[in-house]
Parts: sequence; structure tokens; C-alpha cells
Amino acid sequence: MSAPIRPNPVRETLLAGGTAWGVMAFEFFTPGLPFVLAAAGAEFVLLDMEHSGIGIETIKRQIAFAKAAGIVPMVRVPGHGYHLVSPVLDAGAQGIMLPMTETRAQAEALVSWCRYRPEGKRGLGFGVGHDDWRGADPRTAMRAANEAVLTIALIESATGVENAHEILSVPGIDLAWLGHYDLSDSLGVAGDFDHPRYRAAEAQLIESARATGTPLGWVASDADAARHARARGFRCLCIGHEVAVLRSALAAAFAEARETGGREP
Repeated sequence: MSAPIRPNPVRETLLAGGTAWGVMAFEFFTPGLPFVLAAAGAEFVLLDMEHSGIGIETIKRQIAFAKAAGIVPMVRVPGHGYHLVSPVLDAGAQGIMLPMTETRAQAEALVSWCRYRPEGKRGLGFGVGHDDWRGADPRTAMRAANEAVLTIALIESATGVENAHEILSVPGIDLAWLGHYDLSDSLGVAGDFDHPRYRAAEAQLIESARATGTPLGWVASDADAARHARARGFRCLCIGHEVAVLRSALAAAFAEARETGGREP
């Protein structure tokens, strides 16, 4: 008999001390996107609802496509609230990222929304996307689902960094994610990632993650940035988001082509 809930190899890898690779998606929510990412070697796709404006119908389709492609679908929900998390989980998301996590109470709420009792208070719904529409014994499915959903605290403010140790000490928080742009903005140095205030805040978050044994995630701009991030302790990494990857690849190709001046090689 097949498992009542799909396992989450990304969560398993991270909790075992390994590294997972993926891409964040903001714009190109087509049937082929997860298959392209899988063909390139991605292990997960992180679907953004906060800045993209997409709704639950788009999310449901993308989750189904991602599972068919063999990669783990994760979602950044647009805000705080059980009503924002519950339908995304029932659609089959295997990871939930909570934006602007700043307090222990918010982290505790995230865990409670993503876990069935006794670990949380997620509402019961079966025969839907998260169990592949098969239905299952509730108790078996609940235990399996609690092991399959990756809970991600997105820390992207000075307050979040100050409270990071408490946030990451919450039982059930699986992954801390550095939101570097918003963090730099909250520090008054928007986009200046070499500023001493930003560097100090990043180092404080890295130390909090190390002290609590929590994996760290980040969106790296390119492979070189990802290598440096791994050296600093990050183990869940996106190589850009799909818009930036396409734009960068095209810009480089156009620049190289134009340098030839139309001459034959």
C-alpha cells in the first residue's frame, strides 16, 4: 500500500544535515515550469504568493504540476493567519514560509497551523490535494503529514533578527530563511549588503541558527553567491527566482552576441 501522504525528501535532507537546492517562482506559473526546474536539477520550487498576487487556484495547479515533475512544492503565503495557510496545505504544499516572522508567538502559530494534533491544530480534510485525492485513515495520514510539511520562518527585519534565537527555539520550526532585501531595508541600508549593520545582522542570524541547530535558507543571485552562502552555513538555497534567472541568461547571451558585431567566427 502506498503512503497516505507523500514524503518530503527536502525536509528529510535538511533535518539530516544535508543541503537542498531549488528555485523561487514569481511570474511564470505555467504547466511546464516545474518540469523545467526538475530537468535543471532543482529539488524544490518555492511559489511566492506574497509579491506575485496569485491566488489559490494557481497554487493548486502549480502544486500538482510540481508533484508530477517530482519536485517538492513549497509556498510563501501572503501574510499571517490560519486562513492563509490551511487551504495551501490542503492543496498539497509540502512547505510553508511565513513572511516577516518577528516573534516566538508567530513561530508557534505557524507550527500550530501546519501540524495536526497533538503537535498543532491543523483542521482535518481528506480526499483532497494533500493526500492526492485518495483519502486515508485519518490517524495514519495525520502522523505522516506532520512529518512531511516543512515549516519555514522568514526572518527579514531587525526585530526578527533580535528575536531569532527565541523564534528558532520553537519546537517544530524546521528552517530559518534570511530575507535579505527586507532586512537591509529595516536596517536603513536598503540593498547595501556590504554595510556593517547588515553584515552584523546576518552574522547574528547565522549564529542563532547554529546555536539552535536550525538549517538556514536564502535566495542566492548566482552559483558563486550560493557557494559563499554554503560556506557561511546556509543549507537550503535557491539560485535566484525564475524571472531573474531568465533575465540574466538572456542579458549575458545578448551581450555576447552583440560583441561579435555580426562578424563570422
